[in-house]
Amino acid sequence: MSNCHCSPTQTNATGQRRRRRRRGQPINPEPTLDQHKPLFLVGNPNVGKSLIFNALTGAYVTVSNYPGTTVELSHGHLNLGGIVFDVIDTPGLYGLLTVTEEERVTRSLLLDQRPEIVLHVVDAKNLERMLPLTLQLKEAGLPLILVVNMLDEAAAVGLQIDLELLQTRLGLPVVGTISTTGEGLEQLRETIRGYAVNPPQHQPYTSSYFADQITQAQAQIADLLRQDYTLSKTTIAELLLAGEPEITEKLATQEPLYSQIAPIIAATAERYAEPLNFVLALQRQNAVNQLLDGVVTERASQQRRWSTWLNQATVNPWTGFPLLLLILYFGLYKFVGVFGGGTIVDFIETKFFAEIFNPWIDNLVESYIPWPVLQNLIAKDYGIITLGLRYAVAIVLPIVGTFFLAFSIIEDSGYLPRIALLLDRGFKKIGLNGRAVIPMALGFGCGTMATMVTRTLETKRERVLATLLLALAIPCSAQLGVIIALLSGSAKALALWSLIVLGILLLVGYLGAQVLPGEQPGFCLEVPPLRLPKLRNVLAKTYTRMYWYFLEVLPLFILASVIIWAADLLKIFDLALAALNPIVNAMGLPNEASVAFLFGFFRRDYGAAGLYDLQQSGLLGFNQLLVAAVTLTLFVPCIAQFSVMWKERGWKTAIAIAGFIVPFAFLVGYSLNLILNLLGVML
Repeated sequence: MSNCHCSPTQTNATGQRRRRRRRGQPINPEPTLDQHKPLFLVGNPNVGKSLIFNALTGAYVTVSNYPGTTVELSHGHLNLGGIVFDVIDTPGLYGLLTVTEEERVTRSLLLDQRPEIVLHVVDAKNLERMLPLTLQLKEAGLPLILVVNMLDEAAAVGLQIDLELLQTRLGLPVVGTISTTGEGLEQLRETIRGYAVNPPQHQPYTSSYFADQITQAQAQIADLLRQDYTLSKTTIAELLLAGEPEITEKLATQEPLYSQIAPIIAATAERYAEPLNFVLALQRQNAVNQLLDGVVTERASQQRRWSTWLNQATVNPWTGFPLLLLILYFGLYKFVGVFGGGTIVDFIETKFFAEIFNPWIDNLVESYIPWPVLQNLIAKDYGIITLGLRYAVAIVLPIVGTFFLAFSIIEDSGYLPRIALLLDRGFKKIGLNGRAVIPMALGFGCGTMATMVTRTLETKRERVLATLLLALAIPCSAQLGVIIALLSGSAKALALWSLIVLGILLLVGYLGAQVLPGEQPGFCLEVPPLRLPKLRNVLAKTYTRMYWYFLEVLPLFILASVIIWAADLLKIFDLALAALNPIVNAMGLPNEASVAFLFGFFRRDYGAAGLYDLQQSGLLGFNQLLVAAVTLTLFVPCIAQFSVMWKERGWKTAIAIAGFIVPFAFLVGYSLNLILNLLGVML
């Protein structure tokens, strides 16, 4: 069963619009704006909301930022017999008393717009924790349909849910679904259409669960409100009683009678020893518990006992860390590093490109293009095809593919949030919390994507720290795979590389946490149940990410090849190499390694692929490989990641991070080479 783990302190793409086609789904004509009826999907994270959104909207999906924020919203169209809905998949929401930026965006949508229908998607296994939001949305006067999702998982752990009784007690339509298989989605479409044509006149759930003093205060405050609101005035009054800062600040200036409201709030708060927001939440939870009496029944389940034991094993440090190390060993080292970065890359790069494709391109270019300048642009050492395309297809793509496959399995199994919970205590030492595991883990796939995801962290201090650590010590999947493949011949070298990079991440994070101002964030994260990954979902995620990554990386690799060709033609390349050679030599590396570091200015994985070439040529021993791998790992982020850093954190922060990283990386490389030589270590 899913759990929400919290620390004692409470916690809480891009501005361009893009359109993506979903394979294998029908394409409907895009409706005009005057036909649209707004339909919002709301709910906690990890309840299958996005799967339901995808199933409803089909082919056309637009992603845009909510005005004034970096939070993205997915828009799509649902056509039900000529009735067209503008469907919005909102960020995760736990309650109307919000904490994170994502929650505030969802509440702002509910406050600023009047949806035709709100689909509240809940996890069938955790109704007692999710129905409080259902009651809030219903009390707010929103046109609500409750979608009880993941019925299969609830049945697997021994839970039976009487949906008809729940519908009767709540007084609103309730639909059961299994989003992964599509079960119940046709009934959901029919319910949506029926609701739009003839909104049901259900009787509201009338249990008076708030104490008399609170109910009276709500009524008094609601009578004093003079502005018009999308949500009911009773709900606005409740948010004021709960001390919601954004609502309180806004109404203090907008409501002419707010001076009479403030004393009511203060007098009500004096009646309770605990804060009013806690009192309100507790009384509503008690109401939900009563409401579910007889709705949810539990029977013995072998799978439930097994899943409970496995869940505890993944989050208990004594068993969780060994399990994590096993997953890292087999998932990253053996599968991504040895199989992806070794077996597959060796076959494509050596057997196909080096022995067949590149010689054929060189001969073809020499035969049909008489100008050496153009020959070098297309082929030879730094050609678009023989270098840029070879790096992207032969070295980067197999490693990225195996990484994304492994990551999709971990993600689909529900194990990723457990890693966050397991590492929360350690992350607090470097000014972050377990929530930061999500962007950090994504950083091992793509630093650009991960830097964008840092926006989900609660404070500016966390976002800056996470951005710095992603740029400094988190290698992307391509770079990681190449480095693992390079060092896999020496267990000592690979272990030392891992320890050094981890140590630097912890050291810089700790020092950064001491320097940057701000308070230590709390931690609250929804932990979904462990589940067997579904092959279709894993393959779909892997394909989508590989497709996106390849479309991003191939133009950059081609651009890098053109820039290197132009720099070589204008002798700028030689000047840069001449400037780098003394630094590289000081680290005990040959002059040829300077080329790899120059490549690293364009993309870190491009530079790692350059090291792969040097290792294949026999120019680097394991000591030199270790020094080069550590330095390149710590080196400047790629152009795409740097541009996202600039956009997300501002130009001053981006330049400051890059200005720190470059000399620091070379200093670490120099020091490491010096220590290895002094100790006489031979790896």
